[in-house]
Amino acid sequence: MIISDKTIKDLIKKGELIIEPFEDYLIQPASVDLRLGTQYLKIDENQVEIMTLNDKINYNKIESSEIVIPPHSFLLATTEEYIRLPENLTAFVEGRSSIGRMGLFIQNAGWVDPGFAGKITLELYNANRLPIKLKAGRRICQLVIAKMDQKAEFPYQGKYQGQNTAIGSKVYEDKENIEK
Repeated sequence: MIISDKTIKDLIKKGELIIEPFEDYLIQPASVDLRLGTQYLKIDENQVEIMTLNDKINYNKIESSEIVIPPHSFLLATTEEYIRLPENLTAFVEGRSSIGRMGLFIQNAGWVDPGFAGKITLELYNANRLPIKLKAGRRICQLVIAKMDQKAEFPYQGKYQGQNTAIGSKVYEDKENIEK
């Protein structure tokens, strides 16, 4: 069940759901808008000819209050907000419609597990033929929060727990690679 604006406000007030920094205007009828942070990662395309699921990927770090995403380019970014979900809530990250209509696709693999704590790494793709300029602090995506039927038996404790900046793929740390 997706929770409403009233429930979101109540959970934040009780300290059960953490969203920091928080402003009331971020709450929408069935979601919370999140703002763009200042940390970005761009895949270092000059280091490798191909990426695999087995090898660490090199990224160039960028820290800026503004960034331009060239046409047909991919970039990782982070939210300004740090979130912590309790063990009985999960969330979906969705792009804002107004931004999607500009040709900017926003993902985070779409899912935030119960028990996750940290800033959310966003996957940005400019599907347009024009560059898109972004500024930190602007609402970039929305967090749709859903109540689970019960607390997770094993809340999230994965490799992205506690992230405070944009974090590149750690697929190379997957169990399939480590247990070879």
